[in-house]
Amino acid sequence: MVFSSITFIVFFLIVVMVLAFTNLGFFKTRIKEEQLRKLRQIFLLIASYVFYGWWDWRFCILMLLLTYVSYLSANKIAKENGCIKFYKFLGIIVPLLVLCIFKYFNFFIDSFCSLFGIQGYSALNIILPVGISFYTFQSMSYTIDVIRKDVKPSGFLDVALYVAFFPQLVAGPIVKAQEFIPQLKENRNISLKNLETGIQIFLIGLFKKLVVADNVAVFVDQVFDKPGAFHSITIILAVISYSIQIYFDFSGYSDMAVGVAKCIGYDFKRNFNIPYISKNVSEFWKRWHISLSTWLQEYLYIPLGGNRKGKARTYLNLMATMVIGGLWHGASWNFVIWGALHGLALCIHKMYKSLRKTKGENAVTKIFSVIFTYIFVCLCWVPFRAKDMASMTEILKRIFVWQNGIVHIYSWTVFAIAVLVLGTAIAVIKAKKDNQKTVSGFYAVLNLNKFWSLFFLFLFAGIIAGLAYTGSNPFVYFQF
Repeated sequence: MVFSSITFIVFFLIVVMVLAFTNLGFFKTRIKEEQLRKLRQIFLLIASYVFYGWWDWRFCILMLLLTYVSYLSANKIAKENGCIKFYKFLGIIVPLLVLCIFKYFNFFIDSFCSLFGIQGYSALNIILPVGISFYTFQSMSYTIDVIRKDVKPSGFLDVALYVAFFPQLVAGPIVKAQEFIPQLKENRNISLKNLETGIQIFLIGLFKKLVVADNVAVFVDQVFDKPGAFHSITIILAVISYSIQIYFDFSGYSDMAVGVAKCIGYDFKRNFNIPYISKNVSEFWKRWHISLSTWLQEYLYIPLGGNRKGKARTYLNLMATMVIGGLWHGASWNFVIWGALHGLALCIHKMYKSLRKTKGENAVTKIFSVIFTYIFVCLCWVPFRAKDMASMTEILKRIFVWQNGIVHIYSWTVFAIAVLVLGTAIAVIKAKKDNQKTVSGFYAVLNLNKFWSLFFLFLFAGIIAGLAYTGSNPFVYFQF
């Protein structure tokens, strides 16, 4: 069940109607507020398991196991008895083991056999549970936050809903326990204001996914599947297209998750903030997949020592964090290369900042910094997207060495670039108008009490329906 399907729309309408039904005076006069909150959360938990079990009900058992381990570990840790080290170990290692077995077992075995020339090994047929990278990180987050005393241990219902909450379950954003569990202690539910805001944010994400990302993906898939057949110009255009596709695809899903959660009364932080205007790689990772970058920083980079143990250790920590971050995306050396390239770029930028004396930047320098950073990010997307090392090598060769082949200027890419430039320009103009030092993205939420706002909302919905790609094209991050 995906956000962009009719099945999900029906599912979500049922969820909204049931929750709205509990707002009626009949319930409020007969059931205490605390009990009503619990009933709503039980319903949301059941709905979340139905949502996840739609792919394969067996995955629900795995998620329930991780939930129980996190719940048990956190409660034992809080009691500070003699087994506290064991439960700290249990609450962190079990999710990691589950992730490694399902996602990386064959990768590690294949790599080991290739390294030592072992033949005759056949990979195990392991089904990768949808969204496992996300909810394993969340279960670890809960245990670590309890260890740090950032949150107090919660009841099983709260922990289960935190891990399984359907808006962010499959592809994020990764929500930390300290951000979400306090919301479960509050009486949050359907309201007209939240519905108006949430639906508009959801439609923004739907436009990004169905109209922009999915249409561009047709061109990207053709070129990346057979790069040797295409001219260098087409290859370059396909790489640019993929940078746009993955941004609109993943930020679109994140927007839909934010919108769905808002509709039913919960708040998520935005996961993307106009990443392609970044002036350096460090800024890029403050704007791209923000929930993952902050998770890696808080739960991996800083515990490794951060920048507190000298320059050499800082660079080593950066490289280790980004390589692990790359491997988190997929069990392939392509993702390791992608993470290592970003780690190396972060180290170089950090070194450059320590050597640089002047702090001021003129407009020309900023523009060139943005262009250079974007080119670097695009080149890094090649190993991220390429299906294997041979394809990656062929694409990079055709970028840097002029090669003949099929020339194809894809119209949807031109449209996507126009949408990206227009959205960025609006954000820049708004930032200057509001005297903001940093350009930030925003949700263009309208006041639906006005006729013209309603008109533009329905017009926008009509544009989505008319221009949406009608083929099957799953969200990019579902594979992670």
